Amino acid sequence: MIKKLAKHGNSLALVIDRPVLDLLGIDGDTPLDISTDGRVLIVAPANDDARRRKVDEALDRVNRRYDQALQNLAQ
Repeated sequence: MIKKLAKHGNSLALVIDRPVLDLLGIDGDTPLDISTDGRVLIVAPANDDARRRKVDEALDRVNRRYDQALQNLAQ
């Protein structure tokens, strides 16, 4: 499928046809992960597991660093 970019304000937009959106389970509320290898643009539904893992890792760092202060605040 060959597509052209459409002007959207001061930006350009890629319009994705409904059958492709339906096939991938994407709608207007789906967060998308956009990446590139320097030549190819890759657009995919965001992996919520990866986001959750980052949040969990951040919480672990905060808990390790501020454990005593958080316990004092809880009392």
